[in-house]
Amino acid sequence: MIVFLNGKFLPAADAVVPLNDRGFLLGDGLFETMRVANGKPFRCAQHLERLTRGADFLKIKLPFTPKEIQKFAGELIEQNKLSEAILRVTLTRGAGARGYSPKNSGPPTLAMTLHPLPPVNADEPVQWSLVTSSFRIPAGDALASFKTTSKILNVLARAEAEEQGADEALLLNANGEVAETAGGNIFWVYQDKICTVPTGRGGLPGITRAVVLELCQSLGLETNKRIIKPEQLRNAEGIFVTQSALGIVPVVAFDGVPVAPSPLVDQIAAAYHEVLTKE
Repeated sequence: MIVFLNGKFLPAADAVVPLNDRGFLLGDGLFETMRVANGKPFRCAQHLERLTRGADFLKIKLPFTPKEIQKFAGELIEQNKLSEAILRVTLTRGAGARGYSPKNSGPPTLAMTLHPLPPVNADEPVQWSLVTSSFRIPAGDALASFKTTSKILNVLARAEAEEQGADEALLLNANGEVAETAGGNIFWVYQDKICTVPTGRGGLPGITRAVVLELCQSLGLETNKRIIKPEQLRNAEGIFVTQSALGIVPVVAFDGVPVAPSPLVDQIAAAYHEVLTKE
């Protein structure tokens, strides 16, 4: 596999990052994950816009412009001959001295890697069982607007779900409100409305989330952004998770209770697949 590291394309085995890189030591960085479809990263401009805003917030200078990154991403896809894949872009503050202070660190590290798509059986679409995690995330945290590389809470939440035989974890914020899942945004159907959590409650404003809200508008489906507790989510007429790698993932069980399938979720998933393959 060929990877991109700081302006160079090289075999993955030859890609070396210093041990004192702050991304490795402290999670001092950002990343974006994109679905590659028909040889193109889906909604690349939106992902890179979020990366740029995150870099500004963390005061990390992007070593390349978004247009240059997008061009390099295209070359990476072409060199690996992977027209269907997952692209990860990782930015760190770079090497630095021991300690938290970012003074005299850098230059920043920018890496891009390609990964195979998760295995999917056409006869058995991906469906998830969801359980509420014991871990909590802050409500109103400014960092929640960006995909930082400090994701240990999400790792522990996913591990906790898997230990319970579930596929994914539902994360609540410190107020006990539904925020997101370990790896995506949460949607639910209630009284024929497509509902999701508003931004600013601890969840990441996902790119796939934004696409779904666009699709609902074009399909004439009413949407509602509302704050709810997990017990209210149990009254939903359908639940699904959105994320870049898998797109729309219906939830078939929540905290051990079956969730009925919703034709509205199927309609949104079909519309998403069409946009993914045509853009």
